Amino acid sequence: MSSARLMTPTTRRTAASANSSSLRLMGRRSSQAVTRSDAPRRPSAGGAGSFTSALSTSSVRWVRMRVDGGPRAKGCGSRRAPASSLTRARELLAVRAFRRLWIVTGLCSTADWLALFGLAALGSTLASSAAGVNFTFSGVLFANLLPGLLFAPIAGLIADRFDRRAVMVVADLARCALLLSIAVANSYWWILAGSFFVQMAATMWIPAKDAALPRLLRRSEQVASAVQLGLVMTYGITVVTAGCLFTLLTGAGTAFGVSDEVVGMNGLTRIAVIVAALLYLASAISIAALLPELSRRPAGSGPGGRAGPTPSPALDRGPVMGGMLHDSVSYIRDVPLIRGLLIGMTGAFAAGGAVVGSAQPYALSLLGGQAAFGLLLLAAFLGLVVGIVGAPKVAHRVTHERLFGVAVVVAGGVLILVALSPHLVVSLVAVLMVGACAGTAFLTGTTIIGSRVEDSMRGRINAVYQSMLKVVLGCSVALSPLLVTLIGQHPVQLGGNNFLIDGTRPVILGGGLLAAFMGGIAYRQMRNHPRSPDHENSNPADVDGMAGANGRTS
Repeated sequence: MSSARLMTPTTRRTAASANSSSLRLMGRRSSQAVTRSDAPRRPSAGGAGSFTSALSTSSVRWVRMRVDGGPRAKGCGSRRAPASSLTRARELLAVRAFRRLWIVTGLCSTADWLALFGLAALGSTLASSAAGVNFTFSGVLFANLLPGLLFAPIAGLIADRFDRRAVMVVADLARCALLLSIAVANSYWWILAGSFFVQMAATMWIPAKDAALPRLLRRSEQVASAVQLGLVMTYGITVVTAGCLFTLLTGAGTAFGVSDEVVGMNGLTRIAVIVAALLYLASAISIAALLPELSRRPAGSGPGGRAGPTPSPALDRGPVMGGMLHDSVSYIRDVPLIRGLLIGMTGAFAAGGAVVGSAQPYALSLLGGQAAFGLLLLAAFLGLVVGIVGAPKVAHRVTHERLFGVAVVVAGGVLILVALSPHLVVSLVAVLMVGACAGTAFLTGTTIIGSRVEDSMRGRINAVYQSMLKVVLGCSVALSPLLVTLIGQHPVQLGGNNFLIDGTRPVILGGGLLAAFMGGIAYRQMRNHPRSPDHENSNPADVDGMAGANGRTS
């Protein structure tokens, strides 16, 4: 006999009541439904209690499936399906503070590129000899890189010691004043010296911005997308914008017939430099007036999942520079996550520098000429883009710690294939893979610093990370051609065939082995770092003691 025939009128009324109650649960949160389903119920007469309980439990399961978006795939745990890049960008730009900082970054980056173009052009016209003309662009570029090599650690200390908004405003005002002085002085040597001081101010600005960025976001998982948007702005939108501005400004004389008597000697180029200075001024005003969130300091330590111990009371009281430097060294030494990150990036940067430094003779060894060199550079660039875009999607399946180490190890392994490649097609595919792994490692490392390092140390770690990028990569690029020259060319006989092996192959092979070895050490250091269970959905603002302060949308 069916269960429906066994139900008494009392049982039917009880079941109907339970059914209507379960329907009301559909509009409530799944956590509340679970709580009510676990509460003990008084069984009704006639055995209706078990039937009511089963019906209520089934309804709760259905409600949870509807709220959570359906049944989870096996092995997915509590991770959410990765959203598209456009969706993540929209979510980030909906945060008012981040949107304003992103626009300010665009102003400063446009000014950076415009100043680089303008100073190089101005210096080439002011040079008194052919050697000075040839040295101008490389001299301005070297003046831009040198402050990062010398003062990046000090800039990190300043970003953690003083108010970050004040540091950024002062740096922008200093850059504005220096560019205006260059435009007025119209001196070749002041162009080089002024470029050095402008980049000193930029070295103070960048760690302060990078350290403050995670506190403007709602969740730690948004750091990777924020870095992506920053790279798009810095090396995409602003490059095109600055190039168009420089072309329009310097080409106005030809287009509109403006003579030198009207604007003076190099007048149009100096106007381009002045426009860059005004962009820095606009950035300073915007930061001072529209971004008070950058000044807020953490009120205390956050939940688990952050790398390193809780900041000491001495740090909160504002220690002197020497104590902060000692704290930085101790932090890197004692925290396996950051130690492994820096070890892995050292190997990756050294290998990358070896490839860049030997790329030209390597392309010639493939018998492809200058066209092969251009194709190799294009493959590396496309690989970087693929890695940067695809890293957040891979990070939904693999933790950032493991993804970083694996990316460095795979990059080293593929570099070995590049060293042994007999054909241009094989080299192009391998270089594309190396670029993708390098982009993944770079974005993952930046994300780890932004989401796993507490606010009181983030500026210094960012500065060390950026200085390592420049120092290790620069030294590797400079030493690689020397090693290629010292190794020279050697005939090798394999299978009855004679081959001429030049020095690029051993150099790239050594770089690949070094990257794989250092990546393996980094993987072992980072893989067992403790994480909080809810790290993926944690709010950086909560960790920094600013819950609710930066979640406003316009």
